[in-house]
Amino acid sequence: MLLILFGAGALAGLVDSIVGGGGLITVPVLLWTGLSPVEVLATNKLQGTAGTFTATLRFLHGGSIPLRSAWPSVLCTGLGAAAGTLLVRHMDARLLMHLIPGLLIAFALYFLFSPRVSDVDARRRIGEGLFAVLIGTGVGLYDGFFGPGTGTFFAIAFVGLLGYNLRRATAHTKLLNFTSNITSLAFFLPGGHVMWPLGLVMAGGQFVGAWTGTHLVFRHGTRLIRPVLVLVSLLISVKLLSAGP
Repeated sequence: MLLILFGAGALAGLVDSIVGGGGLITVPVLLWTGLSPVEVLATNKLQGTAGTFTATLRFLHGGSIPLRSAWPSVLCTGLGAAAGTLLVRHMDARLLMHLIPGLLIAFALYFLFSPRVSDVDARRRIGEGLFAVLIGTGVGLYDGFFGPGTGTFFAIAFVGLLGYNLRRATAHTKLLNFTSNITSLAFFLPGGHVMWPLGLVMAGGQFVGAWTGTHLVFRHGTRLIRPVLVLVSLLISVKLLSAGP
């Protein structure tokens, strides 16, 4: 079982570091181990934090993320994720399960056909301060509350609103995704729902997968990110739609 968990973490880390969507792999595997839903969510945040931290560190080392300009989005994402993690105890996520697939399919089509999705920066449509408040807070809240497709939402916002090229958008997405993950994890820890042995095994796999994935992003850029992002968006949509009411 530990080998399966390590392999799932590695595969999820690889996919997640490129486009997001690693939870599509890790959540079903954690459910297979017999954990309760709350334990699955909490443990998934632990291993997901390891992967997004590794990818963020790699992008920082490569000079893809200027922290001085990114901190407002980091702050707003953390606040949003904290609020979302608290809300998850009081609200029904079934509405989101029906709404999100349609958005992800639309985003997949955008990434597939839009000329703005390239290795070249495009025209910015809003300022970084407004982006931090609207996208950082909003998507952070969504990740703390529900989660699937978070990386896609961040990426589409960076490309469509700030005009980032796809490689730059992916790097910034990992920073904000790490922020939302570690914030949610901090709120799960006091409840004792994190299954540390399983989560740490998957975290080891996440480290290997995320490091490999970021190397591929640096090497191949949009040629790799665009098709993988479209595929993962569609797979998450199918998964949520097939889950039923």
